[in-house]
Amino acid sequence: MKRVAIIGTVGIPSKYGGFETLAHFLTKELQDEFEFTVYCSKKSYTKEERIDSLHGADLVYLRFEANGIQSIIYDMVSMLHALFVADTLLILGVSGGLLIPFLRIFTRKKIIINIDGLEWRRNKWGKFAKLFLKFSERIAVKFSHGDITDNLSIKRYTSINYKTLSNLIEYGGDHTEKVDITYKDRVKYPFLIKNYAFKVARIEPENNIHVVLEAFSQLKQTLVVIGNWKNSEYGIELKERYSQYENIILLDPIYEQRTLDLLRGNCAVYVHGHSAGGTNPSLVEAMSLALPIVAFDVSYNRATTEDKCLYFKAAEDLKSLMESTSLTELNKQREVMSEIAKRRYSWKSIAKKYKNLIYSFDFKYKKQHIQAKISHVDSNELRNQGLSHLKNTKPYYK
Repeated sequence: MKRVAIIGTVGIPSKYGGFETLAHFLTKELQDEFEFTVYCSKKSYTKEERIDSLHGADLVYLRFEANGIQSIIYDMVSMLHALFVADTLLILGVSGGLLIPFLRIFTRKKIIINIDGLEWRRNKWGKFAKLFLKFSERIAVKFSHGDITDNLSIKRYTSINYKTLSNLIEYGGDHTEKVDITYKDRVKYPFLIKNYAFKVARIEPENNIHVVLEAFSQLKQTLVVIGNWKNSEYGIELKERYSQYENIILLDPIYEQRTLDLLRGNCAVYVHGHSAGGTNPSLVEAMSLALPIVAFDVSYNRATTEDKCLYFKAAEDLKSLMESTSLTELNKQREVMSEIAKRRYSWKSIAKKYKNLIYSFDFKYKKQHIQAKISHVDSNELRNQGLSHLKNTKPYYK
């Protein structure tokens, strides 16, 4: 069996975010196809949680953090170790991208990079960190054997900026399940009997938590938000300010799947405020639960939902949508979102795309380089087709 190393996640079992869930389901769905090695951050798992294998994958624990500045060392050490145990290196994120050219010189291992969601444009990074991540992204895309983007908007970005035709592979969301409300659930979470709006996210500015909270502070409808409020001044300030509103319920992080699905799956509307990152796992999970969705109006979210949900750009927009859209209208979205999710966001289909890419190198697959030729296209024609942004090489972060 071909040996595959998954690099760049906190580890599995997944207990953090999108890349971890991806690693979890790739090893689960493809355990009969490949021998996996997954690198895990030792600091993120207690001694009792550090198991040797899962889904047949060997788990290797490193003492570095998988996020922040230490992620550079974490990813690079993982890559070097993987040279001895794997044929293919599947690298999730670009933190260790600077090492990839040297790996290409000294080894014949196949290197696949998933560039994630343009990490360098997130507000949480300082100027130097942004420059480093952007440069690392460029090197990773240029020198990898294959690159993956998780959203059509990011695929367009790489085609324009790096002249490469990336492999579009998104995320699965069908690990979520509809949970029936029990008496104990109602006692613990009394808002379950109401028509409440719901949001789960990391409490970061680009997720527009402040916009959502500002809108609902002017509404009567109940809003429930789950997030890591204590991790930043931004979160602490928002929680202190908006906890005083009776219709706004702010909960700390919940990682237990049943509880998360219970609270999310029984809401009247899911509010998605992310404005960065590509295809957000929380959005496809909400779609898989057949939830009506109101999403922040950026190209990423429109691509994910195929322009078929409601969109807002400011607190006033969201307030107006919530006041003017009836439950009947919202419920019409359920079937639409569910159909898209079943067609595009099942883990079985996502895993199959990864499998096909990994095997493609056995059939002389080579990355396709392209040259966009739009300079001669009339600007008015592009505008009429809604493609005027293609004249700008930096259009994909709103």
